[in-house]
Amino acid sequence: MKVKLACIGAGYFARFHIEAWKRLPEVELVAICDKDQTKAEVLAKEFKVAKVYKDIDELLNTETFDVVDIITPPETHLFLCQKFAQAGKHIICQKPLAPTLLEARKIAQIVADTGIRFMVHENFRFQPWYRKIKELLQANTLGNQIYNINLKMRMGDGWGKDAYSDRQPYFRQMPRLLIYETGIHYIDVFRYLIGEIDALYAKLRTLNPVIAGEDSAIVFFEFKNGTHGILDGNRYNEFNCEDARYTFGETIIEGSKGTIRLYNDGKITVQALGKQEKEITYQHENRNFAGDCVYFTQQHFVKAFLNNLPFETNIEDYLKNIIAQEAIYQSNETSNRILL
Repeated sequence: MKVKLACIGAGYFARFHIEAWKRLPEVELVAICDKDQTKAEVLAKEFKVAKVYKDIDELLNTETFDVVDIITPPETHLFLCQKFAQAGKHIICQKPLAPTLLEARKIAQIVADTGIRFMVHENFRFQPWYRKIKELLQANTLGNQIYNINLKMRMGDGWGKDAYSDRQPYFRQMPRLLIYETGIHYIDVFRYLIGEIDALYAKLRTLNPVIAGEDSAIVFFEFKNGTHGILDGNRYNEFNCEDARYTFGETIIEGSKGTIRLYNDGKITVQALGKQEKEITYQHENRNFAGDCVYFTQQHFVKAFLNNLPFETNIEDYLKNIIAQEAIYQSNETSNRILL
């Protein structure tokens, strides 16, 4: 069976989605729709997609498809999800899911009311290094107790008056930036690797005066299983590495038997207590985006969709990430530790 799919949106990140869909043999990409038809036509020509639309009503009235991939700004998601869900189309939707927790909950209600399948396109947990680290943790590599997870992210794309201009210049005007746009990924990664969050404390800053939102954050997490976590991220300073956007950061996980380390080049090591650090062999490549995580995300969607299996990032679970995101902003504003 082929999944017939239409993409909504032809902006910067759409090409990563479209390229990955075209590699999945179970998927037939029937159309690209964008209000800027020229952008859609460019992508359609490049990736050999037959149809282009600038109007979603025309798309719905003309094409036969099962799934819609929403790759548009978050402020459009509620309207688009309602439109396509009421038309009986299943949805995979990019993050940020919505500008507010209230809108995200409205999308969740639409999904519940219509009974469609819905997955958030949260791709960082599908990066191959985090899948391998999850395997190592499940194999009890670090022992029965994980003490700490520390993640340091330095993007280096947010300094200067033309910050973010080469990819997403609208970042400069966003009232919320680092946590809303990037940190949400790591909330999800932390929950994927460690478990549910019990409480957190956050301090946010704006290092580049030309942007509206925060570009630096230190967040302390307390997990229900007793693990502590620190997210130390900023988009201003730089790592000394070939590609800061490959893994997007360095991660150290410490447990009762030793330490797992993730490096900027994707290398993973395990150091047992009292032993030398040893590299773990696994498969990863610099393809598409961040270890081909868009492809792996969409591969998971197709497999779960065709076999009626749960999505890892279903909307009910994903709301927990957004609740934690809002708690980070609340903690920064009030200088309080927030219980989730």
